[in-house]
Amino acid sequence: MSDYTKTFTAAAVQAEPVWLDLDGGVEKTIAFAAEAAGNGAEIIAFPETWIPGYPWWIWLDSVAWQSQFVVPYAQNSLELDSAHFERIRQAAAELKIAIALGYSERVGGSLYIGQALISSSGEVLKTRRKLKPTHVERSVFGDGDGSDIAVVDSEFGRLGALCCAEHIQPLTKYAMFSQHEQLHIAAWPSFSVYEGAAYLLGPEVNTAASQQYAVEGQVFVLAPTGLIGQSAHDLFADTDMKRDLLKLGGGHARIYGPDGRSLATPLAPTEEGILYADINYGEILAAKNAYDPVGHYSRPDVLQLLFNPTANPRVLRAAPEAEPSLPQPAEQFDGAL
Repeated sequence: MSDYTKTFTAAAVQAEPVWLDLDGGVEKTIAFAAEAAGNGAEIIAFPETWIPGYPWWIWLDSVAWQSQFVVPYAQNSLELDSAHFERIRQAAAELKIAIALGYSERVGGSLYIGQALISSSGEVLKTRRKLKPTHVERSVFGDGDGSDIAVVDSEFGRLGALCCAEHIQPLTKYAMFSQHEQLHIAAWPSFSVYEGAAYLLGPEVNTAASQQYAVEGQVFVLAPTGLIGQSAHDLFADTDMKRDLLKLGGGHARIYGPDGRSLATPLAPTEEGILYADINYGEILAAKNAYDPVGHYSRPDVLQLLFNPTANPRVLRAAPEAEPSLPQPAEQFDGAL
């Protein structure tokens, strides 16, 4: 049963990651969580691949040049059974704040764009992977599966998360809406790559995607973003051309209500900080009175979604077969008739 009387304060981060530094990323995560908890927030959301930062080099130069980042990025990606992840989980419990974390997940030798939803008691409610990495992200990250399109029960009611351009996928969004989501984490990197040359990748389009998600699903949306600071330029932009392709700033964190209203004053695109908003789930019912595309505003006799929510493991272990029975020896013919 969904509770539509719930009220609380939520927070969304706009900040530069600690690039290629797993230890530093964990420390900065806990510091922001402590700040938000101290300001009364009950949940804080972090950007896409916050740990160890978004791999911006994939947009800037040749594969040969990019190779210098491959090993350090993998080494500093997060393993979910690691002491680093355990530190974040314990911090959530100690600070009594839920954490929606974005990270590069390492499993064996492969990487995935991951998100974790951790309760204020430190319980891991859900981990997920981006269903389909976007464009050149596919040179770094693997795919998720249907189990990653999920909304879970939490202290905030029905809680879900997607990354970046997953908010451009109509069928993915509808699958999320059908699970009666109430609070959604829309995690993004910064919006400064190819500024002025690729409008599709810029803040106007992508903040609008978060806002539209709120309107289409009648949900509250926390949309944290990263940003590009001087440390990113020092690491990734070794020419004037690259500095022009990946400009400083790009922070455009937002919080939206279920009617599409912006609920927090934005920070400057170059400014690190936390956005806060008061959430009242009663507003969801008001929005759904007009629109509910998975309820009274749907037409399943005309349009339906086929959704496979199951996990897709790489290896299926067959059950051991029963030992074959040995053939019985033929009876000896004694010559009698």
